[in-house]
Formats: sequence, C-alpha cells, structure tokens
Amino acid sequence: MGRGWWWKVAVLGVLMAVVWRGWQGGGFDKEAAFSFVREWSEKLGIWAIPLYLSLHTVSIALCLPSAIFFETTAPLLFGFLPSVFCVFSAKILAASLSFSIGRLVFRSSSSAMEWAQRNKYFHLISRGVERDGWKFVLLARFSPVPSYVINYTLAATDVRFLLDFLLPTAIGCLPMILQNTSIGSLAGAAVATASGSKKSQIWSYIFPVVGILSSVVISLRIKKYSTQVSVSEIAPKQN
Repeated sequence: MGRGWWWKVAVLGVLMAVVWRGWQGGGFDKEAAFSFVREWSEKLGIWAIPLYLSLHTVSIALCLPSAIFFETTAPLLFGFLPSVFCVFSAKILAASLSFSIGRLVFRSSSSAMEWAQRNKYFHLISRGVERDGWKFVLLARFSPVPSYVINYTLAATDVRFLLDFLLPTAIGCLPMILQNTSIGSLAGAAVATASGSKKSQIWSYIFPVVGILSSVVISLRIKKYSTQVSVSEIAPKQN
C-alpha cells in the first residue's frame, strides 16, 4: 500500500460510521454511500479484509453494539460468500479473545469473581454449563443475548475452551451470520439493479436467498435440540 496507508484506514473507519448514521436517518443517497464504501475498500486492496476482521473483532471484544452493521455491510465490500467467511472469522476471533480476557480477569481478581457470583445470571449459566456442557453453550448462542455478554460470562465458569465453548460458538453463530450477510447482499443487489448502474447477476440473489433459508433451517434444528435443556431444572435452588 505504500506510505500513508494509515490515513486511508482511519478514513474508512470514519466513513463506515457515517454510512451507518446516514442509513439510520435516511439523510443521504444509499446508492452513493455503497459506491463510496466499495471504492475505499478497493483502494485498501489486500488490506481491506484484515482491516475489516480487526475492526469487527475489536468491536465485539469491547462490547460495542455494532455487529449488525459490520455483518450487513460486509457483502457490499467483499461479496456474499467472502463476507460470510470474514464475519465468521471475526466472530470466532472475538469470542476467543473475549473468553481469554475474561478468564484472565476472573481468575486473577477475586473481586471480579465475587462480582460475577453476585450476578443472578451467573448462577443460571454456571449450573447450565455444569449440567449440560456444550449443549447449554449452544442454547446460549441461539438466544437473543448479545454475544459479548455470553463470551465474558462463560469465561467466569469452569467451561472448557475448545470443546465446550469454541465448537458450539462456531455452530451457534452461523444462523445469524447467514441471515445478516444475506440481507446486506440482497439490499446491495437491489439498489444496484434499481439504479441501473449495474445489472446484478442471478447468483447475487440465489446465494443470499439460500443463506436465509439455511439460517432458518439451522435455527429450527438448534431450537429443537436445545429444548432438551430446561431452565427450571438448572435454576439455583431457593433456600
């Protein structure tokens, strides 16, 4: 990229925030915004994907409510299939980072662990992990609870990292990733086609639709399996 690449990175980060604000407020041309973001992505070249992974990973680890924005924007930058890979990688990296940070803090600070134990949700999650292991983690991933909350809370339990945390995390995050990236891909294809600036190929619609259907099927399968876990059975007993 040569000298001065850092200011391009900074501009792209600011630009993504501006696009998000404008999308919410409807105050500017969304087609122009899509084109502008894609143009800067092309200027970053091979650094666009590493930058995206870094920003998305850090945002989750820092508990920022920006996951939906990153996941719906990714197809506009990289295309549908590469965006699924990018978002999935960022989710796994962020979960691993958050879990590692949380476990370090909770195991090195008695006050932090005492604070976690006073939390009503900690006892529920702790008993759930003790009773069902990875099955409960899978259920938690399927729930509407933000991923960063689950990452740090599970770090305070005795759950094993690889089999009980990382594997169900990888499976449980797939439905939402497929759904969000598919929505972003369909929106980009629709805007391009409606404006006449670019005729979308048939797979611009087929892949996202398949992604949405896959997310529904996976969600139903996970829900059916997770009904084996009864919240009433794992809730802490009252004295």
